[in-house]
Amino acid sequence: MAVREKHGLVPHLVVNGAAKAIEFYKSALGAVEIARMPAEDGTRLMHAELKIGDAALFLCDDFPEYCGGVSRAPKPGVPTPVTLHLDVTDCDAAIAKAESAGATVKMPAMDMFWGDRYGKITDPFGHEWSFAHPIRKAA
Repeated sequence: MAVREKHGLVPHLVVNGAAKAIEFYKSALGAVEIARMPAEDGTRLMHAELKIGDAALFLCDDFPEYCGGVSRAPKPGVPTPVTLHLDVTDCDAAIAKAESAGATVKMPAMDMFWGDRYGKITDPFGHEWSFAHPIRKAA
């Protein structure tokens, strides 16, 4: 496994289909795969690390058998309480790219009162992402 850079806060997502999620995040968000560690069953991933911009993202497949039989991945049709945010150079383009890769647009990009162009998507694995770029200089 590669030696990773140190980051202060690293989101760690649980998904159903981590290998497919990695490919989605590469296509939709420009992620770079740093490492992956397959599970003993040979089909799921125990751990993977991606880099999106200058931030790290960890992810793994769901392993309910190690969590008292409880699934930790988002359930289809049930909104997740967490939003992952990316500052981008072009919010509209980021949303369009994610949508073309398979995301669902939850909030089209729009100019917000706080001075950003902002929008949201839900990825095919149930996680919500928001994107923004500034549309006016901070006072």
